[in-house]
Amino acid sequence: MQPKIMMKKKSVSASKASLVLFLCQMISALDVPLDLSQPPTITQQSPKDYIVDPRENIVIQCEAKGKPPPSFSWTRNGTHFDIDKDAQVTMKPNSGTLVINIMNGGKAEAYEGVYQCTARNERGAAISNNIVIRPSRSPLWTKERLEPNHVREGDSLVLHCRPPVGLPPPIIFWMDNAFQRLPQSERVSQGLNGDLYFSNVQPEDTREDYICYARFNHTQTIQQKQPISVKVFSMDSLNDTIAANLSDTDIYGAKPVTERQPVLLTPTGSTSTKVELRGNVLLLECIAAGLPTPVIRWIKEGGELPANRTFFENFKKTLKIIDVSEADSGNYKCIARNILGSAHHVISVTVKAAPYWITAPRNLVLSPGEDGTLICRANGNPKPNISWLANGVPIAIAPEDPSRKVDGDTIIFSHVQERSSAVYQCNASNEYGYLLANAFVNVLAEPPRILTTTNKLYQVIADSPALLDCAYFGSPKPEIEWFKGVKGSILRGNEYIFHDNGTLEIPVAQKDSTGTYTCVARNELGKIQNEVHLEVKDPTMIIKQPEYKVIQRYGQVSFECIIKHDSTLLPTVIWLKDNDALPDDERFLVGKDNLTIMNVTDKDDGTYTCIVNTTLDSVSASAVLTVVARPNPPFDLELTGQLERSVELSWIPGDENNSPITNFVIEYEDGLHEPGVWHYQTEVPGTQTTVQLKLSPYVNYSFRVIAVNEIGRSQPSEPSEQYLTKSANPDENPSNVQGIGSEPDNLVITWESLKGFQSNGPGLQYKVSWRQKDVDDEWTSVIVANVSKYIVSGTPTFVPYEIKVQALNDLGYAPEPSEVIGHSGEDLPMVAPGNVQVHVINSTLAKVHWDPVPLKTVRGHLQGYKVYYWKVQSLSRRSRRHVEKKILTFRGNKTFGMLPGLEPYSSYKLNVRVVNGKGEGPASPDKVFKTPEGVPSSPSFLKITNPTLDSLTLEWGSPTHPNGILISYILKFQPINNTHELGPLVEIRIPANESSMILKNLNYSTRYKFYFNAQTSVGSGSQITEEAVTIMDEAMASRQVDIATQGWFIGLMCAVALLILILLIVCFIRRNKGGKYPVKEKEDAHADPEIQPMKEDDGTFGEYSDAEDHKPLKKGSRTPSDRTVKKEDSDDSLVDYGEGVNGQFNEDGSFIGQYSGKKEKEPAEGNESSEAPSPVNAMNSFV
Repeated sequence: MQPKIMMKKKSVSASKASLVLFLCQMISALDVPLDLSQPPTITQQSPKDYIVDPRENIVIQCEAKGKPPPSFSWTRNGTHFDIDKDAQVTMKPNSGTLVINIMNGGKAEAYEGVYQCTARNERGAAISNNIVIRPSRSPLWTKERLEPNHVREGDSLVLHCRPPVGLPPPIIFWMDNAFQRLPQSERVSQGLNGDLYFSNVQPEDTREDYICYARFNHTQTIQQKQPISVKVFSMDSLNDTIAANLSDTDIYGAKPVTERQPVLLTPTGSTSTKVELRGNVLLLECIAAGLPTPVIRWIKEGGELPANRTFFENFKKTLKIIDVSEADSGNYKCIARNILGSAHHVISVTVKAAPYWITAPRNLVLSPGEDGTLICRANGNPKPNISWLANGVPIAIAPEDPSRKVDGDTIIFSHVQERSSAVYQCNASNEYGYLLANAFVNVLAEPPRILTTTNKLYQVIADSPALLDCAYFGSPKPEIEWFKGVKGSILRGNEYIFHDNGTLEIPVAQKDSTGTYTCVARNELGKIQNEVHLEVKDPTMIIKQPEYKVIQRYGQVSFECIIKHDSTLLPTVIWLKDNDALPDDERFLVGKDNLTIMNVTDKDDGTYTCIVNTTLDSVSASAVLTVVARPNPPFDLELTGQLERSVELSWIPGDENNSPITNFVIEYEDGLHEPGVWHYQTEVPGTQTTVQLKLSPYVNYSFRVIAVNEIGRSQPSEPSEQYLTKSANPDENPSNVQGIGSEPDNLVITWESLKGFQSNGPGLQYKVSWRQKDVDDEWTSVIVANVSKYIVSGTPTFVPYEIKVQALNDLGYAPEPSEVIGHSGEDLPMVAPGNVQVHVINSTLAKVHWDPVPLKTVRGHLQGYKVYYWKVQSLSRRSRRHVEKKILTFRGNKTFGMLPGLEPYSSYKLNVRVVNGKGEGPASPDKVFKTPEGVPSSPSFLKITNPTLDSLTLEWGSPTHPNGILISYILKFQPINNTHELGPLVEIRIPANESSMILKNLNYSTRYKFYFNAQTSVGSGSQITEEAVTIMDEAMASRQVDIATQGWFIGLMCAVALLILILLIVCFIRRNKGGKYPVKEKEDAHADPEIQPMKEDDGTFGEYSDAEDHKPLKKGSRTPSDRTVKKEDSDDSLVDYGEGVNGQFNEDGSFIGQYSGKKEKEPAEGNESSEAPSPVNAMNSFV
């Protein structure tokens, strides 16, 4: 909202400026051109109360205009002042201004008095105000002997200044010998009369150089009073002083310093009065004594203090109301209050008023025979007296004028003639002052004249007022009319405002208001016109205003200010910070439409304003930048309420750096046990600055506080004072007590030792106790120190023990500890699991069972059973290999487990062992089991060689893992046409002992896809695939090659090339002559579909293809469940079988390439064609 408000303010300011311009134009319209006869008009004069510097020349101003030029004369103290008789006085040429030469021997005091200037010509006389000349005075202080002030502590004191009476009155202030201003406060302050008031004195007020200074600004001098000495006695020293020096005269008494209720030092009494003049500043003062120092409050009885005009100064001891009016009269009460009571004083304020204008008389220009009036109305308190003068003479004794009639504050003129021209003075006066105004009556007969410059250009912003000036003069007063355009009609209507001074106002100018306007002025003596021009511009707007930004310290921030403006106006953009110029800092980068601040610091926080100025308008928008950072560390840590187990910590938060503090973290240091190491104690919300902390005995505490906000953690505060708590018995015992044997004949008891602050006192030790569970009645105990382990030797193997560990120090034992159960050391298990059975589930999975061992034989914690198993041999290969044992662990008391990942048709052995914490027991006897046959893996390779017209040779390798006895191989194959569609599937069963075969009766130049897998009695294994192509007919290839090498074919090609060259030359010639040869259209119309450009990538001729060629192959299942592939069921994509290499033959003629994801264009010659594309075929089609 802020930028919008700012822009609105600018608009209001522009309207005010227009209004001021309009008022100025109205005033100027009353001026008579200086080339016409007119009575004198006073244009400049000195102030009524003129205080002059007695060391400089006195200049009394009096300037006037008129036609003919006026002459000047002066009176002094009511009589004519003959300046020719005084050599020290001169009058400036063509002026009435007097210069009194003081610097060359004159004395200013000799020229004190009341001066009045008269400017006169043949049409009348104008007079100035009465100008009172007084030299300024800055007298010295009268010599006086100042006695030292001896004051009892707590009493009030007034140091009187009493400055000399000067003209104007001096400015008072108090300083010491070092010219330093004395500090002032609610307790000590200076009154309006210059005295220094102490509500109560304190020992620190003792000094010998209280000096009052009076500064006389007019003469630029400072006068100094003698230093005043003040000595404040405290009660103890005061009694000693009284006894030693004052004998029995008890001036102050021996009473102690006591608090006192307020008493007013100024003003005195309960009521007073004050008279102030309207428009002045009202100052009311109340200063009170009392202990504690009273606080002052102001009220207005029966009303409210005026808003926006009321101010409090001098620590609220002075009430200031500016621009007072009669409504501010009333009773004002000041109330001084402290804890013991209050005092008050009522000041009755009366606001009087020197005369002020309601309607001041204005110059009157009339033509012969016209009527008119001069009005002079003023107000004041008391009501002023109105009197008239004519040409400086009271109108009652002035020459009579039959056209003039005086009616109180009005002079009425009827049928004036040229001799009626004169200057009239209106004087409004009461006891507080006077007003004097000159207004002439000028009788003229003049045709109209327009004073505004011809063809003046006005430029305004759309939707704002346009004021077109037509300043005129004429007598009688001319009538003014406005026209728009060359042949426009007279302007009328609500869309225009016609002012008396001739100005035409268009309240809301629009773009269509642009044009030429004609002003016509006419009276009975003539007519005149003038043209002015108006241009209405688009307003300047900020279309992207700066926005509120929050940035971390040392970051970078940017404010945008994108503007739109009239193209004929040149805008300038200025950036301000807090309504002042940007700092002179290279971190501030001003761009075309933005402001960027680099490396932001705290001092960059504030309001940034973008101001766009043109010659016609100004807009602005503001945004606030808030710089945030981690908070400053807290300070002034204080410990209070120290108890044995608690203390209260308080602190003062540091600056939150514009990001509220969310919480405080309290840390402590144990200077006794871990000096330099700080530990987390607690944390509290960010609104809390005190916390009650729980303490442990025998700890030398120091605390520090860290403030946290959204940005991060502050630096730690300075540590608090140290606090050592008293010793006490331990509050707790060691934790995590355990009993675990490391050997079969011992028990190792361990625990976590107490930290230093947990010891609660010096001499920390541990009492370790144990007994065999359910066997021993008595505890065996030892006391140890500085250890966290104790070993009990000679124990039975793996038996339970009850264990406890108790802390103690020099002051006593901790509470009785709880007992824990431990065990002495373990030994290896004694027996192996029995009755091991194996159940083979399938060719890769078996289940093993065993009987659990007796728990007594485990001799430790039963952790589980381990099954060791390994493959002895494959039943299909009879060859042994390196034995790799595998281990499966079954946790707990399980008696069975599954053995996954076995190899089919293999012989395995296994055994089972029990496991405890010490290790494994003996193995059970080896158990032999066999896995059944499974399906084989895929053949190790499939190689296709020796392609001919109708045959291919296939070679393969047996499966790496037969997983049983192979019974046969299955070969399936099918042709693939040019659209990658699969033909009928052929299946052949091959004996298991074969490793190659020749496929005959195949189609020539045809691509085939092969699927090959092995079989055992269980079923078929996974297959591998391969593709190959038979070669084309040799005779056909030979004929194609022969045709391409015939002489007649070569000649034909040359003729075609020559014909094409001739056509190109003809086309080029015709084109240069401006002809038009639609070669491309004809080629498109007669394009041979067989002739296509060569492909850039492989150099082969391109082929037209059906739109289907560009569709991706469909994907689906490769092989149906019955292990056959049918054409209608298969929608395999050949991409899925490929290795990503373009199809090609290797050296032995086998087709090793496969389809990849890249789709090549193929000839669209029918779905049934199986002819492979080749360069020769492409050439054939060309021929």
